[in-house]
Amino acid sequence: MRLRKIKGADEAVAASPYCVQSPEVLKGKWYTAFSGEKPLHIEIGMGKGQFILTLAKKNPNINYIGIERYESVLVRAVRKMEQEPLNNLKFICMDAMLLPDIFAPGETDRIYLNFSDPWPKERHAKRRLTSSVFLERYRQILAPAGQIEFKTDNRSLFDFSLQEIPEAGWKIDACTMDLHHDASMNSGNIMTEYEEKFSSKGNPIYKLIASR
Repeated sequence: MRLRKIKGADEAVAASPYCVQSPEVLKGKWYTAFSGEKPLHIEIGMGKGQFILTLAKKNPNINYIGIERYESVLVRAVRKMEQEPLNNLKFICMDAMLLPDIFAPGETDRIYLNFSDPWPKERHAKRRLTSSVFLERYRQILAPAGQIEFKTDNRSLFDFSLQEIPEAGWKIDACTMDLHHDASMNSGNIMTEYEEKFSSKGNPIYKLIASR
């Protein structure tokens, strides 16, 4: 993925009170970063933040962490938070491979994966966020009753996920091949920027929910 570098993004993220700079020190005690001990949900690959900002605003009884690898993307969400701060949302700029280093076993209750990079070449399959490599990391940090929610418009990535998840020892609790025309699974759905773009072109949105 070719990413346009935004001047000053690194400095803005490093200086933002909404971004946790040393997340490893909060392992096992993330509730101290918020106003109280509540369920903890995380989004991996949060992009510009529309999804998790909306989610946090709608659910003040849940603490949220948005994880994004690139400062030039994360800075967009930081600017939105500056306009409308939320005390139940924090951001981290990091690679998702490091999840077990910053979250204790069972510390997270839900993981959102929205429109992740499909890494279409087979040799890059392990980089996909629904690969067995990442599923093992999710297993280490997710509560026993926790779930993963995954949305994409990429049929190949979705088919890969439908096969990979059960093979990794997880179960698929719910699945749809056309989210916006599935009344049950679309109830309460919050769209990401990508979702709005793709669905406006008539592309079906795929979604699954998985648990251990």
